[in-house]
Amino acid sequence: MARALGEQIAAHGLRLVYGGSHLGLMGELAEAVLLQGGQVTGIVPELLVEKEAAHRGLKDLRIVGSMHERKALMAALSDGFVAMPGGFGTLDELCEMLTWAQLGSHEKPIILFNYDGYFDHLLRFLEHTVVEGFLRDAHLKLLRVATTLPEVFEALSLSPAPSGEKWIT
Repeated sequence: MARALGEQIAAHGLRLVYGGSHLGLMGELAEAVLLQGGQVTGIVPELLVEKEAAHRGLKDLRIVGSMHERKALMAALSDGFVAMPGGFGTLDELCEMLTWAQLGSHEKPIILFNYDGYFDHLLRFLEHTVVEGFLRDAHLKLLRVATTLPEVFEALSLSPAPSGEKWIT
């Protein structure tokens, strides 16, 4: 799935901006983009460089001082966000981009690539937060869900869903 996404990123002429690692799914994604002749920008905190996790095969590898700087630079350089299956780091970055969109800090598309139902439980939880009154439906709609690669790229091409409401009254 990560390799196929990377191939499609390159085929669509898009640049991948990601966390700069050579490990795991993100490493596979970056490698697939590079193998197809695509552009990749990696942004990695010094801590991960020291742990030898940085992708040294990138022409554009930016080393920053912290995870906070990493997310801010990734957000600034990106035109949209796609969350693939992952763990705490994925959830952290996804929630931060959603929070920034909710606050009106950006209007970039945010896509959850729910490959093979990986995020089904998270989506049920988010729907529960709406039912319980902790999240407005309009803000949940800032998150687009895709289950196939064509859906990912269709969602990226659409204008972002405006939050429509203030989050504080």
